[in-house]
Amino acid sequence: MKLPLYQVDAFTSTVFSGNPAAVCLLDAWLDDARLQAIAAENNLSETAFLVPAQRSFEIRWFTPVTEVALCGHATLASAFVQFMCKNWPYETIVFQTRRSGELVVSRRDDLLEMDFPARPARGMATPAGLGTVLGVEPQKVYRSAEDVLVVLADESAVQRAAPDFAALQRLEHRGIIITAPGSRSDFVSRFFAPAVGVPEDPVTGSAHCVLIPYWSARLNKKELFALQISKRGGALWCRDAGERVKICGKAALYLEGVITI
Repeated sequence: MKLPLYQVDAFTSTVFSGNPAAVCLLDAWLDDARLQAIAAENNLSETAFLVPAQRSFEIRWFTPVTEVALCGHATLASAFVQFMCKNWPYETIVFQTRRSGELVVSRRDDLLEMDFPARPARGMATPAGLGTVLGVEPQKVYRSAEDVLVVLADESAVQRAAPDFAALQRLEHRGIIITAPGSRSDFVSRFFAPAVGVPEDPVTGSAHCVLIPYWSARLNKKELFALQISKRGGALWCRDAGERVKICGKAALYLEGVITI
């Protein structure tokens, strides 16, 4: 069996930056073990699998070790493939998910805009030893549906963080978001998810479902520009829309090919 495969760098306009995602196009769903094996072989933070439906696509996302409920950068990469490589004729694409509802991606000039669910976080007590685990001292800690949001003093603290990934992996959450005000943006962040096989994710769209409501309220503004300051780095144009968030980014095609399984 031969399957089309694309590798796209998301939240960037140039290759070798942003967050690489694989996009695998299917005619019908393979069994879960085969999907997981393909994602493990790709060994990227996410592989998105698409199956066509009526003027839409079913989408699922896999890390090298597990399926996840929502992924931003692989959704952006999937929309990019359909718009730029497969000549999708409409201005919007609808993705049907199993656990995150309907996701819509629209063309906005040179950006792709994703409409995602907002995931506001609630305050929680700082877990004992969290500063030691992260290598920087938290100012405030919040809990969302899947992740822990850790607010730090400034951008340099976000840059300095050097997590103990083995200790992070034992936390009962998908991942840890660290964030602070930005010097060149409204806010900066990094995201760590060793529990799902991704020690540090270069640019994380789903984390911004948590970050956008927090920074919108803190800065009292709806339109936000964000930088994820991982080694590869990425840029996101964001908007707080109440129960939804809009996350815009660019993407660049790195690879187009066929896999044989």
